[in-house]
Amino acid sequence: MDISAYKMDGLGNDFVIIDNRSDPVIPNKDQIIKICDRKFIGCDQLIIINNHKTSDAYLEFFNSDGSESGACGNGTRCIAEFISRENNQKNILLTTSAGELNSYIFGNNIVETGIGIGKTKWDQIPLSHNVDTKNLGIKIIDNNGIEHSGGTAINVGNPHVVFFVNNLKDFNIKKIGPEIEQHKLFPERCNVTVASVINKNLIKVKVWERGAGLTKACGTAACATAFAGFINQLNSNQVEIEFNTGNLSIKIDSNNFIKMKGSVSDIEKILIKL
Repeated sequence: MDISAYKMDGLGNDFVIIDNRSDPVIPNKDQIIKICDRKFIGCDQLIIINNHKTSDAYLEFFNSDGSESGACGNGTRCIAEFISRENNQKNILLTTSAGELNSYIFGNNIVETGIGIGKTKWDQIPLSHNVDTKNLGIKIIDNNGIEHSGGTAINVGNPHVVFFVNNLKDFNIKKIGPEIEQHKLFPERCNVTVASVINKNLIKVKVWERGAGLTKACGTAACATAFAGFINQLNSNQVEIEFNTGNLSIKIDSNNFIKMKGSVSDIEKILIKL
């Protein structure tokens, strides 16, 4: 089976995109895993664009392990740019299983997407039982064998936990990430971020994505980190989240509505031979 597809990325957080609006192709779970495999095509997530009656498109997101994801910030920004190049509109409305997302196209590959209101109630994350979501009391161990306790849980379309630490270099996200992703407190697993607050307007992060593993950047993790820092009074309502590959700008309004802004790549057309 041959599939015409596309590749895009946001700060290195990369996607294979299948456009099902005119000639639908439905890959199964094994095919999704193969497409995402770095030894084949390779990507963090697979995105399927579908027709939708009341918005510009309905998006489905699949992680590299074949599981479905409720939201993907960078992926949504990429598709907003993709569709904007078709219809020449600056405002793009996309529907996902997590709800409707509005994006604005600034030009020069800069896209802003409204992710929604940060949710902090234990059953909204969701967690397995009622605990203080601002401080979960989860223990992580740094490279020096020192134990740290904390973790703030946020849902921004999917569940996240953010650990604020002094020095990112002291923490191995490849080890911590999968352990916390599978923690019994998270029945739907979770995305894991280790974050270091540089000042009120800058936070550096490392991210482990649920179902995808180590990623160069993660839009919803940036939103979750900014919101977690904001409710813990660690940063302002406008903050840069710094990945190794660049920054995402996050704004939180008076209603706790979160917007993320950053660059996306150009569109590369590819042919997948399954």
